[in-house]
Amino acid sequence: MTTTAADQAPGSSSPNTSSNASTGGAAPEPTDENVWLEEIYGEAPLGWVREQNARTEDLLEDADYAALEGSILEVLDSTDRIAMVGKRGDWYYNFWKDQANPKGLWRRTRWESYVTDSPEWDVLLDVDALAAAEGEEWVFHGATFLRPAAEEPYRLALLALSPDGGDANRYREFDVGTRTFVDPAAGGFDLPTAKGNVSWLDADTLLVASTAGDLPKTASSYARTAVTLRRGEALRDADRLFEVAEDHMMAVAAHDSTPGFERTFAVDYIDFFNRRTFVQRDGALVEIDAPTDVNLSAHREWLLFRPQRDWALDGTTYPAGSLLAARFDDYVAGTRELSVLFTPDAHTSLQSWSWTRNFLLLNLLRDVSSEIRVLDPTKPGPADGGSAWASSLLDACPPLHDVNAYAVDDEDEGPADGGAGDDFWLVATGFTTPSTLMRGTLVGDGAGTHRAEAGAAAGGAAEGAGAWTGGAGTAGVVSSHTTVKSSPSFFDDDNYEVQQHFAVSADGTRVPYFQVASKDLVLDGQNPTQLSGYGGFEISRTPAYSGTVGRAWLERRTGSSGGPGEALHSRGGVYVVANIRGGGEYGPSWHRAALKENRHRAFEDFAAVAKDLISRGVTSRERLGCVGGSNGGLLVGNMLTRYPELFGAVSCGVPLLDMRRYTRLSAGHSWIAEYGDPDVPEEWDFIKTFSPYHLLKDGVEYPETFIWTATSDDRVGPVQARKMAARMQAMGIPNVWFHEALEGGHAGASDNRQAAALQARSQHFLWRTLAGGAA
Repeated sequence: MTTTAADQAPGSSSPNTSSNASTGGAAPEPTDENVWLEEIYGEAPLGWVREQNARTEDLLEDADYAALEGSILEVLDSTDRIAMVGKRGDWYYNFWKDQANPKGLWRRTRWESYVTDSPEWDVLLDVDALAAAEGEEWVFHGATFLRPAAEEPYRLALLALSPDGGDANRYREFDVGTRTFVDPAAGGFDLPTAKGNVSWLDADTLLVASTAGDLPKTASSYARTAVTLRRGEALRDADRLFEVAEDHMMAVAAHDSTPGFERTFAVDYIDFFNRRTFVQRDGALVEIDAPTDVNLSAHREWLLFRPQRDWALDGTTYPAGSLLAARFDDYVAGTRELSVLFTPDAHTSLQSWSWTRNFLLLNLLRDVSSEIRVLDPTKPGPADGGSAWASSLLDACPPLHDVNAYAVDDEDEGPADGGAGDDFWLVATGFTTPSTLMRGTLVGDGAGTHRAEAGAAAGGAAEGAGAWTGGAGTAGVVSSHTTVKSSPSFFDDDNYEVQQHFAVSADGTRVPYFQVASKDLVLDGQNPTQLSGYGGFEISRTPAYSGTVGRAWLERRTGSSGGPGEALHSRGGVYVVANIRGGGEYGPSWHRAALKENRHRAFEDFAAVAKDLISRGVTSRERLGCVGGSNGGLLVGNMLTRYPELFGAVSCGVPLLDMRRYTRLSAGHSWIAEYGDPDVPEEWDFIKTFSPYHLLKDGVEYPETFIWTATSDDRVGPVQARKMAARMQAMGIPNVWFHEALEGGHAGASDNRQAAALQARSQHFLWRTLAGGAA
């Protein structure tokens, strides 16, 4: 399936430029009394962690917490939630966790069964049973299938299994026909646990980028080389395909097995936003000539380009965030004829795109609400239009909702041949709208129009088709879709409304934010309010339904007897999501506006939203808390240290906090392009202004603080969270709490039980702190 996010680095996740110091030498190291806590599995640091965990659990895990955790777990374990599927051949595959299967089941079903209320699932792998049999706490991270010979079923897959929920995986060959792993003694592939990626080249050959054994790593802890591994061969003996520089982020190799368009690619990820892409021609790797900050993706005969910065080519400048197309072979041969498919404006950005067999789906945001367009490469767009290809609007996106369209199986035959190649999924969600899964089929009618027909190639569709129309192509579009599955409501969403507001940041930029609150919200400054944000790596925060937020925050009630003769009054929580710079809500320019020395803009934006909530009477300093994880942990860490007067509580998860040493911890070196290199004195000069660990001061009234992380997080790591909590406590700052899950990876949880506990602690901490005594 060719579905591409606007910017992505396979095998890496957001929470290089050269790390050479300037001629003035490396930036000085501030005193750090907590370096001893950097030994992640050391006896003394883990002893400290256990003491902190016990202290925090004594505070938080009361009767209300137990009820809250149980309520959240009920949401996560619900058997009524949508079982999302991926199609391979005639089967629809799903990975499922619930109370009975906490580690999960990898399973499949047929379409005719899937659309029923109770599908019959063919269980391929019980991860709980595997973990028990092998004595390893396996966490399932996905499957990569080998394309079978023509007319044969999909049978062999490489399963990614993590021993602790971290980013390092063990890849094992699995036969879905026999429901067993292929025995390595019989030649089955079984790659050691390591960071990296794998791709099938053919039935007996893999392309592997790995850090296993003696294979070299980059400074970012990812694979530096890619090899061609033949069945029965050891990794150390495999032929090298290519290698990247040590200070680059990672090497990636992949094979596109689409019949008639087979290609092998190698990608040198220089840093998070720059890469060089090579394609193998006549046994040699040939670089595809494009600036390193232009994202490339291929589909059949097409090559797509999305520049991160304005791209000047042959007298034409293509703006950052646009989408361009060229014929693959022509471009590699030197032709530079590009077609403009999308051009951003001040309100609209491209978030992702997905190819069906014959059409291109564009997922856009217009002021953080979804818009979807269908492009037909066989028909020209209007002369005065925004796309060189015929473009039609799918009228499937209500305001203040997130709706995404993507292909069901672009490798299948088209509808004319009875296949699902032009089928597409629609997934719609909103803060008070449970997720809905829909399906349709795109058909070109020869007159410049497209039709989306309900389940035309799916072997029959579910009942309940909805119709929608809209037009932006040369002759408009008439479309229909079928609702396949709907999630249940986990809270009384009819009692709440979603509003979008805009705050004005310090430099005058208008910053959007969503507010979810009771319809009878009283603007008296007394509402417990949870403000969430991220602001990094061009990641957008869009509307999404959360039964956890609904139950743990919106529906939770304060209570007060009021004054003499007054009736009991109670109120629920207000939930707010800020769309600050550094994110991707308005494309690459919105992201670049908060890079490196401009990082303060993200924090100013978030503070502006907090101030706007207070000035509008939604809340007050005593009732306002903020929450963020990973890069969002850095965000709220800066709220704690730079804007303590705005918040009553801070929940800071799996965070970056020590920006002097972050490049030396876990995968931190890979984020230099986002934050800067602290070893370069000129860059440390601005980095230290947003390094929370170094901004703590005596005599400041800090908000109550909860810092949480996971021992097995091999992306950000637990170290920065540990050191921040230790320093704050040593300074005598009151009400600083710390908790570290001993497994779970960067998500902090590897199963629903752990996830419920993690979310319950954060939500309960915020509520205890912000809602106490609220009237």
